[in-house]
This record gives sequence, C-alpha cells and structure tokens, in this order.
Amino acid sequence: MRLTLLLIALLAPLAAPLRAQGARSYPAPIEGDFVARDFVFTSGDTLRALRIHYTTIGRPLRDASGRVRNAVLVMHGTTGDGRGFLSETFAGHLFGAGQLLDATKYYIILPDGIGHGASSRPSEGMRMRFPRYTYDDMVRAQYRLVTEGLGVNHLRLVMGTSMGGMHTWVWGYTYPDFMDALMPLASAPVEIAGRNRMIRQMIVGAIERDPEWKGGDYAAQPEAGLTDAVHFLMLMTSSPLQWQKAAPTRAAADSFLVANTRRYASRLDANDMIYAFEASRTYDPSPHLAQIRAPLLAVNSADDQVNPPELGIVEHEIKKVPRGRFVLIPISDATRGHGTHSVPAVWGKYLAELLEESEAR
Repeated sequence: MRLTLLLIALLAPLAAPLRAQGARSYPAPIEGDFVARDFVFTSGDTLRALRIHYTTIGRPLRDASGRVRNAVLVMHGTTGDGRGFLSETFAGHLFGAGQLLDATKYYIILPDGIGHGASSRPSEGMRMRFPRYTYDDMVRAQYRLVTEGLGVNHLRLVMGTSMGGMHTWVWGYTYPDFMDALMPLASAPVEIAGRNRMIRQMIVGAIERDPEWKGGDYAAQPEAGLTDAVHFLMLMTSSPLQWQKAAPTRAAADSFLVANTRRYASRLDANDMIYAFEASRTYDPSPHLAQIRAPLLAVNSADDQVNPPELGIVEHEIKKVPRGRFVLIPISDATRGHGTHSVPAVWGKYLAELLEESEAR
C-alpha cells in the first residue's frame, strides 16, 4: 500500500510493504514518502512541504567508516514513476538473486520525480500555480530524499531511463563525488532542441489550445487536447519495427492506436503532463561534462526516435567526460525504440562492464 501521511518529523521517511509482485525473486519492495521542508525551486518559489514518494528494495550496507557501499539510484522517464521498474521485464532481469543488481546485495532506490507518480504534483490542487520545476529541482529533491530521507551518504550506481537518463548526467556533475558509476540510458547530454523540443511543444500546445483546459482549472480532463498530446507522445517514442510486428494489418493498426491512446490517456493528467514536458526547458549538461569524475557509460539504441543516432550528439559530447564511454545498440528484434531503455536483457552486459570497471572506486 502507499503511504501519504504528511504529519511526520522533518527527516523521518515513512515506509510500508508493497503488495506481493507475483513470482518475485527479490526482497519485498517498500514504499514510503519523504517530505522535504521549505524546498526552494530554481524559479525562487518555495513549497513548505515537498513530498517525494519512493520505493526501495533491499537494505543499505555500510563499510567500517560508515559509508554506504551498495545503494543504487534508478530514475524513471517523463510521466512515469519508480514503481514502473518493478515490471518483470526490468526488475525480473536485474533485481533477483544472482542478477546484476541482486537486491539481497544492493539497496535499490526508485524515487517518483517531482510532479510524477505519488510525489507532489500540480494535479493535487495547486494546478498551474504549482512551482515551475526543472530537472535541476528534480535532482536536488532526489538528493535530499537519498541523504536526508534514507540516510544514504554514497551511491554505488546512478542510472536512469529517458528523463531519468538526463537526470543521471545532472547527478554526475552536480554531485561528482557522490557515486561510483553512472549509466544514462536513452538520453543525450545537450539542451533539448530540434525535433525533440518541437514535439514537446506540440504536446504542451495540444493541451493548452483545448478550450476545456480552461487555463488549467478544468473540472474534467480536456479530452481532445489530451488525446492529441498522447498521439504526439506515442509517435515520439514509437518503434516502427515493433509497431509493424504488433499491427501487421490495417485493422490491427487501427485497434492498436485506439487501445494504446485510451491506455495512455487514462493514466495522465493534463496539467501534470504540461509540467513534465516543460521541466526540460533549462536542461543542458554540455558545459559541465568535464566535471563528471565517476566512470560513465551512456547507452542508446539505434531505433530511438527521441535520440536519433544520425545526430551524432552523444559520440561528440562523450569526449568531454573524463571517464566516459558511449554504446549505440543496433536495431534488432530485441530492441524497442526509445523503450529499449527498460529492457536490460538488451543492455545488461554493458551494465556488468560498468560495475566491474568501477568496483575499485
């Protein structure tokens, strides 16, 4: 079950067992809430109580000096949440006994970013009056969760998918001595520009142009605008190969579109979606990459339409990272376009290499 109790002591995270996850091969996940008091955003706005929801698996282990040696931070993508990593595709390939991030050995931390999941977000009441958070704000909130909320003073690994991959770059130069290794998945360490930026603006504009949005003060979700926004999002993250396999006929394609549009729209809030896509507006690690000290292994896939390989961005920027390396995974039946970031069966061997490389750090 989820805890949303806010009347807690300043640094006391709440925790409660999650429901059983089927044939789970790793320790029971724990969910909780950490409240960051008087959180000041980059904009200058302040929230007296910023709630960051989280899921953890395993327990922290400290060395003789008191330093936590086994904590792993995994950050989700735009509109996602930490619990999404509990899927069989992800957790079932990483967190089980004998697997790369065996949760009997590692302490897995899965936060919900600001504006996402069960963390503080515009849809809870403030709507468009909620502070206009940025990726820097999200990373600082994660740091407060990890240090103040969970008492972790060092991370063995920082990794993330999509938006979480971008957060991984930010973690690398904002807290350069706090981790042993970094693994950004499906991301690029430059400002959001070109088609990527344009599609984000299309998503936001589709919602804001709907008269039913009402400046964010809608009584019901602005269906037309939200549907159009979902269509842009689906195209942005699509995999032509996998979509062709899933929908090889006209009828199948029509059904696929209707079913997936309905599925996405049913779990999204229009204001939360606007904030989530606008949060990337100030993101630009490129001037700071030389400050990253830990080994960093960036992984993208060649069918990722959010980060098209023909742009050559990561190949160029990775040269600025002192201990950086980049892997581009070729298209195959196993890749899933942008969604390859959540298929460790495809990129797990590179995680194994990174863990080995950073073992002695």
